[in-house]
Amino acid sequence: MNRIKTEMVGQTFGPFVREYNFRDLELFALGCGAGIDGKDGLEYINEHDPLNPSLKVLPMFGAMLIVDSEVTRTIDYGYNYAGSLHWGFDIKYHQPITKMADTISTKVKLAGLYDRGEGKGLLAQHIGDSYDAEGNLLFTNESWDALIYDGGWGGPKPPKDLVDMPDRAPDAEVTERIPENQALIYRLSGDYHPQHIDWDYAAKNGEPRPILHAISYAGVVMRHAIKTFVPGEPERITRFKTRITSPVLPGSTLRTQMWKVGEGELRFRLVDDDFDTTGAKPHLNWGIIEYK
Repeated sequence: MNRIKTEMVGQTFGPFVREYNFRDLELFALGCGAGIDGKDGLEYINEHDPLNPSLKVLPMFGAMLIVDSEVTRTIDYGYNYAGSLHWGFDIKYHQPITKMADTISTKVKLAGLYDRGEGKGLLAQHIGDSYDAEGNLLFTNESWDALIYDGGWGGPKPPKDLVDMPDRAPDAEVTERIPENQALIYRLSGDYHPQHIDWDYAAKNGEPRPILHAISYAGVVMRHAIKTFVPGEPERITRFKTRITSPVLPGSTLRTQMWKVGEGELRFRLVDDDFDTTGAKPHLNWGIIEYK
């Protein structure tokens, strides 16, 4: 087992700087399934005039910045990269992205390292604040990684994180098939982990094919929630929280289940379309979306 560098806890890294323009915003939205039928979600991918672009921005773009390859390679506390999986995240939007080109700087604090036990892995807590070029705080993302090969090193146990889910039928459901090439598109936004493209690598880690990025299928959920509850107004989203509970294989048909639990507040989970008959684990669970 690698030595876990607990002395890194509390340190802040960065800033990690990401320049973007409207093409990057469109590419990210495509990687989250927008435009899958050539029509749905065009507000995220039709700039109208490339010399004076005008788009709606899929807010999930902010969650991607803390898990791109530069960040995960820089904050190396001694983990086994082959066992790195995104565990969950809670992103709060202080203000929406409205600029079609800008520079975003993200400072990431390694807030905690937790031991789930031998054979169960390590949980790492990162908190990232992202700012635009003028210094305005855009969003804060508390992101968790699971390092499945790094448990049993004697560290503290992870904190409990409980979310109440309604015990009733969903208020809304949206079904969507994930294209076989969605991970190949999404990875161009900056997450180049081989588990999303390399078939031999996937097989060595027990998967029948490369898996989809969790931010990508979280972006699918966000698209569904916006279209259902705040159509055409993604800038109203103020929070997105979820646990990532099982991988998604491209080619799967998924169903977003949503419950409205209060004014401007949803609960959600993402399941296989045949979830009701198979009882397989959800892919995303204990989800919260808040909007104004």
